[in-house]
Amino acid sequence: MSDITPETQTEAQIEQIEQEFEESGTLVGIIMGSKNDMEKMLPAQKYLDEQGIKSEIHVMSAHRDPDKVHEFCTTARARGLKVIIAGAGMSAALPGVAAAQTDLPVIGVPILGKSLGGLDALLSAVQMPPGIPVACVAIDGAKNAGVLAARIINA
Repeated sequence: MSDITPETQTEAQIEQIEQEFEESGTLVGIIMGSKNDMEKMLPAQKYLDEQGIKSEIHVMSAHRDPDKVHEFCTTARARGLKVIIAGAGMSAALPGVAAAQTDLPVIGVPILGKSLGGLDALLSAVQMPPGIPVACVAIDGAKNAGVLAARIINA
């Protein structure tokens, strides 16, 4: 008879996640809604690298990949992340969706779209309901998101 129960299996999975974190040391998750946003989000990763802070970068859409966003955000703390930077344009739901699914600090980066000069993305990131905070930097302000993430980690 096996000693593995759902409780011990979950504990084993948590231990494995913690071990993987200790090996990676990644502290910041950078996510964006589209691969087209990569160039605008790379300054955050570059700044963090310069500060010796490991980050990981992923593309996931709050609208097209909601399950992927959910999985990333709900496991972020267990994987050792301390901050999530979320960049998105137009409706820019990603920062708010991320913040709704984790208790980690989330920094929103509104990305300039083809219309409205990025104001649509900016307003989406800052108009969050009570209890679901998103820190927000300037439109296309990924470097400042990296600076803020580093300050949060080093506080």
